[in-house]
Amino acid sequence: MDDKGSISIDRAIQDFKSARQKASLREIFARFKGESTDLLSFEEVRQKLKAQISPKKVLKDIPINAIIGSVNRYQDFMRGFLPRRNINVERWSNIDIANQGMVGLPPIEVYQIDEVYFVSDGNHRVSVARQLGSPEIQAYVTEVHSRVPLTADVRPEDLILKYEFAEFLENSNLDKLRPEAELSVTEPGQYKVIEEHIEVHRYFMGIEQEHEIPASEAVVDWYDKVYLPVVNIIKERGLLRDFPNRTETDLYLWIAEHRATLEEELQSQVSVNSVVEDLADQFSERTDRVITRLGTKIAKAIVPDVLESGPPPGEWRQSVLSTRSDDHLFCEILVPINGLEDGWFALEQAFVIAHREETRIHGLYVLSDDEEKESPATHDIQNEFINRCEEAGIQCDLQLKTGDITTNICERARWNDIVVINISYPPEPSAFARLTSGIHSLVQRCPRPILFTPQISNPLNHAMLAFDGSLKAYEALYISAYLAGKWKIPLHAISIGNEMNVNEIHAAARDYLISHNIHAEYIVATKNNIIEVVLESVKRLDIDFLVTGGYSRNPLMEVVLGSDVDEFLRQMPIPIIICR
Repeated sequence: MDDKGSISIDRAIQDFKSARQKASLREIFARFKGESTDLLSFEEVRQKLKAQISPKKVLKDIPINAIIGSVNRYQDFMRGFLPRRNINVERWSNIDIANQGMVGLPPIEVYQIDEVYFVSDGNHRVSVARQLGSPEIQAYVTEVHSRVPLTADVRPEDLILKYEFAEFLENSNLDKLRPEAELSVTEPGQYKVIEEHIEVHRYFMGIEQEHEIPASEAVVDWYDKVYLPVVNIIKERGLLRDFPNRTETDLYLWIAEHRATLEEELQSQVSVNSVVEDLADQFSERTDRVITRLGTKIAKAIVPDVLESGPPPGEWRQSVLSTRSDDHLFCEILVPINGLEDGWFALEQAFVIAHREETRIHGLYVLSDDEEKESPATHDIQNEFINRCEEAGIQCDLQLKTGDITTNICERARWNDIVVINISYPPEPSAFARLTSGIHSLVQRCPRPILFTPQISNPLNHAMLAFDGSLKAYEALYISAYLAGKWKIPLHAISIGNEMNVNEIHAAARDYLISHNIHAEYIVATKNNIIEVVLESVKRLDIDFLVTGGYSRNPLMEVVLGSDVDEFLRQMPIPIIICR
């Protein structure tokens, strides 16, 4: 053999040794990371995907990186077609020599499934070409038709998912009925759950339409009216940023499961938007949310309930603006009841909002222990609640809970848009009274606006906004603008400040309302006489409810110094909406 041939042999052997060294290193790293280095078996993939081989064969150049498996040599090479130990070095080297020489090599033969290829003849040629860095290789390509997409990053452990997807498509024909549908999951067993969802949907369609629903019609209706609306919320909310290793279909199934759990726990319906928010709050993988959850847990462990500050101002409004698809602000109303005669005023007041907002009411009755749940008195209260709601034409449900009243209200309020509660015992004007007051703690901790009603039920036809420029006052400004515009009721806005800033505060309220096309009458007052001004204005102008922000100082300072909010609760003869 001439010198040139000797050099080719030496180089070929070195190429093989280099390829084997890469293979050894890759196996070590893969073992450390728990990943597979195996090529995929064509026959296993074909069977799992229920793929059909076409008789047509085409000669073309194919990308080498897209070759991920073999028909019968998938155990001789690892992923990337690096040679394993049992590969014959002489054969591999001879192919390398031929590849470098003038003779060249014939095209390989492959099967193509979607974007990937499986070698039926030419495994060594592929291995050599990859080692030499060739981007493409000439091949006779036989297409294999599959309803399931396949890409070059598919792993052996993914095949069970591909198999289940193929089964799902065969059973549902979703890919033919809705070709644009992309339902990929990351865990086995989920396609069976989707089939159950479709069957349940088909069942209820049959009840509603009073005839047997064809399977194909149920699939399309489920996809269009159940699946897609949830996926749209997932996209609008950007939920994949919270769970980057999941798919939209994963999240759809998780939302459905979490919603069912919550509705069983709460004994009432929960909107998809609320479920999405709860999933993100509780389980988001984003660093900022993880840190927030950790901080909240630490605070709960060391801070007394009465000194909890509650969620930040504006959180509820931001959630509403980002997820609410309809034009109603108070879609869910929570009404705690106590079974006493004066306690029903809150329910009657809630009816006013429910009629205006076309919404439902969720009652909450907190008991001292579980035994009370079955008592005759409790059953009487349940019946009274339901009867009153039915007479008012309002959809309702009532949940029985045990434990601390304030804590139960705050926890349940998360699933509602406003809390309506009777106020029999407002906070007394002393630090100790505020420290032990359930009302004071509720205003501080509740994550939603609260409407306090002083044993009356007003029609809510004329609002007054008390605006002092604080963050929570801006939430009151937002709600006041909504009520004046949506309910078409007159609004008076009273700006509260000192001599230095009251005009600036007044301008902020006025500019906001004007920018939202809300007409209002304005009053300017200083803080040293605010209670007198508001009381006089309420009486003179026939105001029948007040909207104001909650406590603006930290909880400890509010307990020590008190607040105008407490004075409003003590002295105001009309309902008050306190915002956070």
